[in-house]
Amino acid sequence: MKITLNGDSLNLQNEISILALIVLKKLKPEKIVIEYNYNILSKEEWENTLIKENDKIEIISFVVGG
Repeated sequence: MKITLNGDSLNLQNEISILALIVLKKLKPEKIVIEYNYNILSKEEWENTLIKENDKIEIISFVVGG
């Protein structure tokens, strides 16, 4: 299944949830925001939102420093 993740094509073998994608990418959930098909998802939606063919996902990370 082909999706777009942060502007790049990504092929996934199986249908997975947003939360599973976050785990797969080894991201820290407390430091990111997910935009799924141009809508911001609440953290409560991550586990039950299944990624489908041609979905567009942006993962926005908070960076602190100066």
